Amino acid sequence: AWYVPCLASLETLQELCRKENLTCKSIGITNRSLKSYEVEYLCDYKVAEGKAYYLVKWKGWPESSNTWEPRKHLNCPLLIQNFLRDRNEYLSRGREGKAMKVRNHVKTLKPAIADYIVKKAKQRIALQRWKEELNRKKNHKAMILVENTVDLEGPPLDFYYINEYKPAPGINVLNGITTGCECADCPAEKCCPKEAGFILAYNKRKKLKIQPGLPIYECNSYCRCGPDCPNRIVQKGTPYSLCIFRTNNGRGWGVKTLQKIKTNSFVMEYVGEVITSEEAERRGQLYDNQGNTYLFDLDYDSDEFTVDAARYGNVSHFVNHSCDPNLQVFNVFIDNLDLRLPRIALFSTRTIKAGEELTFDYQMKGSIDLTSDSAEGLSPSKKRIRTVCKCGAVCCRGYLN
Repeated sequence: AWYVPCLASLETLQELCRKENLTCKSIGITNRSLKSYEVEYLCDYKVAEGKAYYLVKWKGWPESSNTWEPRKHLNCPLLIQNFLRDRNEYLSRGREGKAMKVRNHVKTLKPAIADYIVKKAKQRIALQRWKEELNRKKNHKAMILVENTVDLEGPPLDFYYINEYKPAPGINVLNGITTGCECADCPAEKCCPKEAGFILAYNKRKKLKIQPGLPIYECNSYCRCGPDCPNRIVQKGTPYSLCIFRTNNGRGWGVKTLQKIKTNSFVMEYVGEVITSEEAERRGQLYDNQGNTYLFDLDYDSDEFTVDAARYGNVSHFVNHSCDPNLQVFNVFIDNLDLRLPRIALFSTRTIKAGEELTFDYQMKGSIDLTSDSAEGLSPSKKRIRTVCKCGAVCCRGYLN
């Protein structure tokens, strides 16, 4: 089903609840908080008669209810800290790139500074809500964080988090598999990979041991083995806490790991809408004009279907391209053995340090030497308009396509 965003903001809904004396736990209005006043953020600052005052935006109340409160009445040290940090950040930018000296004893703030502080406060709240939403919807244990220390950009307005493929009408991403391996201790002679004519993809340490271009066959829901089976890796979701962050070089959002990732480890799955190649061609013409690259061809065996992660996807939606990537794409089959519809998994090509950005090559080349056949089978959808690459790698090809 298509989601329709609410036309009213959360603040408006909270205000309506207060006006009508209604409670709604999902938007933070309870019987206890209905008549209470809680500081949501600080809007302005002034000194009057030797006393410091802050203009307070009260949570769930309209801005017309903002009041000036003396510093000694405010028990919100974190909000005051955020206020001062945002003020200093604005002042440190200065005019025409020249930093300005931050004065700690100003009596009033210029309107432009106060406006910036309010925008940063609203952004901070919006990103926190988005982070909470992402963590409610994910189906893995690892955390998802959100961070923007670069600009005033908030959460994407037309993006919906999903954990698995969202098939378009008429496309079946589950082919009704009814059998699995009978192994008591995988892998055995009749285990899933061997039944498909391939070797087990993982070693005893659950790290990838096959070369790019070869498929991964994991045990499925009908197999006798339990959840601790060494051939169940991708289906468990990402094991690493990740952070969606705003890049500082014009590449929009990116993703960095918060934990060290060892070589040949599963990192995340690439999911989105599964559409026909004909529909992908139509959408691709629209995306070209926007400079987007979210179409990924499922052409392991044929070119009938494409994954579109523009509106529906997971953390992988925000992973940027690099001509020297640290992630590599592999085709995975679990509960669907249809070669036209593999799942797309991203594995590390080297050790990745905590705090390092995660990237993969949108053309599936880069640090790993693929044969021409496998490169063709793993390539994302070709774009008609050339997009300049900003990856910054020494071996950068100059364009994403």
